Amino acid sequence: MTTEQQAGCSIRLPEQSSAAQLAVLQVHQRDNVLVALQALQAGEPLPAPFSHLSAQTAVPAGHKLALTAIAAGEPVLKYGFAIGRATQPIAAGEHVHSHNLATALSGTIEYSYTGCQAPALSFPADLPQSFQGYRRSNGKVGTRNELWIINTVGCVNRAAMRVAEQARQHYADLLALKNIDGIHAFTHPFGCSQLGDDLDHTRQLLAGLIQHPNAGAVLILGLGCENNQLARLLQACPDVDSSRIRAFNAQQVEDEVEQGLAAVGELLQLMANDQRSACPVSELVLGMKCGGSDGFSGLTANALVGRTADLLAAAGGKVVLTETPEMFGAEQVFMARAANQQVFADLVTLVNDFKQYFIDNQQPVYENPSPGNKDGGLTTLEEKSLGAIQKGGSAVVQQIIRYGEQAHAAGLTLLEGPGNDAVSSTALTAAGATLLLFTTGRGTPLGFPAPTVKIASNSNLAARKPQWIDYDAGQLLQVGQDAQQFTGQFFRYLLAVASGERTRNEISDNREIAIWKNGVTL
Repeated sequence: MTTEQQAGCSIRLPEQSSAAQLAVLQVHQRDNVLVALQALQAGEPLPAPFSHLSAQTAVPAGHKLALTAIAAGEPVLKYGFAIGRATQPIAAGEHVHSHNLATALSGTIEYSYTGCQAPALSFPADLPQSFQGYRRSNGKVGTRNELWIINTVGCVNRAAMRVAEQARQHYADLLALKNIDGIHAFTHPFGCSQLGDDLDHTRQLLAGLIQHPNAGAVLILGLGCENNQLARLLQACPDVDSSRIRAFNAQQVEDEVEQGLAAVGELLQLMANDQRSACPVSELVLGMKCGGSDGFSGLTANALVGRTADLLAAAGGKVVLTETPEMFGAEQVFMARAANQQVFADLVTLVNDFKQYFIDNQQPVYENPSPGNKDGGLTTLEEKSLGAIQKGGSAVVQQIIRYGEQAHAAGLTLLEGPGNDAVSSTALTAAGATLLLFTTGRGTPLGFPAPTVKIASNSNLAARKPQWIDYDAGQLLQVGQDAQQFTGQFFRYLLAVASGERTRNEISDNREIAIWKNGVTL
């Protein structure tokens, strides 16, 4: 990989994109494949500037076809990088997918630090520089003012849910106030029979939620005999306003639901005085996630989110990206943007530790994308990873954090976590993300504690699932679309969401958490 390639691989569509007039798109000038923007029939000629070619076979939308003849064993290039090697000769115009392309990844990789090669970023003067947020006593800023109910152990899940359900009815007058955004219980099955690091991960993840600035107050409900003891959990939450916390063990009170309702009433009275105020965009924390990707994800939705990440990083805000295994095959792009030698070393350790996690569990490190991803046109892990990391933009990597830890550095932070949508999105929230940007090519109704902005990679999905999708990034491929202007419009929309405009997951009340269980259960 050359220095130029290591520095980044962000998609740069033309200022006035004419992609919608084309049947295909060459993502990067070095690429030897094209991406079909619509389904192609066998023998269908391609328009200029590829009019010397015709599709040799049928090619589904989002899939690849060869721009030039590719010999067996030759690298196949997309985003300007190798996404694998041809397993047989491929003719120009031929469909390129699992039948003739395979990963080139295997074994271990030697990494070396050659200095930070990230480009300089600037925040446009014509974009808003503030939003209406909730300033907390510790200086953090939330985008919502909600009361969260967090339980130490799965044994009290139903009790926590009953408290939330009854509280919404009992305190309807307070909830009618515009400055209280809701009461939500986030339940989970863990906290008992866990040991060592596994227990610590659960405790740390829950502590991150308890300290989240979107929670104007928190009720913590324990049982009493669980491994995840309430006292230890509270000790793991140093960055909270103790007046906004109520906690008790169900075994130590007569009626846990009645006790919980009373505690919620006290907390809501405190929250009733909270007001939104103008806060600089540097106070935003964005969590970036993709789920159910397709062949357009890296071209539209992920690229849009990456440009947004660059805007926020330039403004001094925080951007958090996770899904460690979806960096495999593209990790050197981030390594070339490490702020210093220590961040580089931390990233190498993060990647190698996660690869070892796969090996310890006797799973292939370089597994191909899921069946859904393959149907959408993604063939190899390199291709999926290069598309996925578009969400990280081109900013300097300032910090590497482990699962359950919180982001504290302005700029781009990489967070340890699996690709699983629920687990990684919960980890992003616990890391401090006050908005989640979730890109998808196939759609999902999932939502999480922080407002979850669903961004469709293609306009068909946005039209079919308006109850899931908040923003249609497929519009980036329309005639005359200006990528920079489109990103500015999206950034303004995010500031509206940060200021209180509800997302589809909030309207549908799709909110949940999932904890990464990776240890022994007694």
